[in-house]
Amino acid sequence: MTQQDGACDAPEALVGASAPGSRWSDLIETDRVHRQLYTDSAVFDEELVKVFGGESWVYLAHESQLPEANSFLSVRMGLRPVIVIRDKNGEDLHAVFNRCAHRAATVCREESGIAKSFQCPYHGWTFRNTGELVGVPWARGYDDLDKSKMGLTTVPRVESYRGFIFGTMNQDAPSVADWLGNAKPWLDYWIDRAPRGAVSVNAAAYRMGYRGNWKLAFDNAGDGYHPSFSHRSLLEMASRMGDSKDMSYFGKTPDDGPMKVYSLGNGHSVIDQRPVYDGPGSFWNNQRPQPGRESFEEAIRAEHGDDADRLLDLAIGAQINLSIFPNLLVIGNQIQVIEPMAVDRTQLTWHATTIGDVPDAVNTMRMRSQEDFPSFGEPDDQANFEEAQRGLAAPEAEWIYMNRGLGVADWQSTDESGVVVTAVTDEIHMRSYYDEWQRRMGETN
Repeated sequence: MTQQDGACDAPEALVGASAPGSRWSDLIETDRVHRQLYTDSAVFDEELVKVFGGESWVYLAHESQLPEANSFLSVRMGLRPVIVIRDKNGEDLHAVFNRCAHRAATVCREESGIAKSFQCPYHGWTFRNTGELVGVPWARGYDDLDKSKMGLTTVPRVESYRGFIFGTMNQDAPSVADWLGNAKPWLDYWIDRAPRGAVSVNAAAYRMGYRGNWKLAFDNAGDGYHPSFSHRSLLEMASRMGDSKDMSYFGKTPDDGPMKVYSLGNGHSVIDQRPVYDGPGSFWNNQRPQPGRESFEEAIRAEHGDDADRLLDLAIGAQINLSIFPNLLVIGNQIQVIEPMAVDRTQLTWHATTIGDVPDAVNTMRMRSQEDFPSFGEPDDQANFEEAQRGLAAPEAEWIYMNRGLGVADWQSTDESGVVVTAVTDEIHMRSYYDEWQRRMGETN
């Protein structure tokens, strides 16, 4: 493959790059990746098998979405249609492919509900929610039908970590806790902000589609370089608030600021915005204007006194952007799921959350806060994703660069667990998740 005019050779050090001679060595280098990874349908098809299958743990749902025995939720694992189910005792979780063993039609066409069994609307085959085939209309027409071999295909393993449900196609994959690794303390922090860790997903999803590759969303989730430019209108709004920081810190020499990005291993990363805040009540005090804010604060302070700052902060986002490879983003107080639809088409699904043991007014304001960024910030990002995909249509311009921060020695430090900490504008999150992408894509079928 030819190089762009003026593009320098990739550094000889191969940290974050394909090993020479590997099948991806022509497409992934230390400082850049080839456009083909975002435009080639054959690459996308293989990702569906290996990145959203194989040994990978893929986020499926939150336990609060399955509140009682025989609850189900229809989701996707890549493009695989999957039903996640709580068992008849209300305890264990399992998942089956939403695909009739007979002629492949989906057996469940509802997003969620309660069901002990599913009947395929096409020919009436009936399956227990555990997957066993239990009913075939006019079965005499089959000469030798072995029902034990015609059940719904199961997802080999389903595990939950503190309410977050993941599935894998590999029975021998490491545990979810091991897979999360250094991302666990960050997810724990997010959960433990809620009293007793009681987080619930009980609102309708906010779905937005864009015409671009799914990795563009993952590239962006750990990117502290773009807000100064992409979210200019939000920055201008925040700047009108006088001493308020809000998102305005992204526009004030973020390279040298206290915010950091952490490369956590296994493709995971996190942006930590908390260092720009100071003490109880600071999340709330630096939030952008929102409807009902003043009267809400007045009521909370009047009724709860010394506890008011804590309650006000719980109405505002957690100030971290946690990316769990390949499809889970925990942003503010919300759970965002990346859903690949085609090589150049993706759906992003946002789930707002509520918490227990707080006044109802806190959750009401929490919901108002969670309407903010998907409505006013996410359209900026999705416009960039679509324009990036449009730019990728030029085959002569081959490379996408992820070299910001590479070799800037005074930016980076490594702790005892191997986590790399660096400036928030460093593109290390891309370089590290492509390490994991290569490992997954290198697996045999």
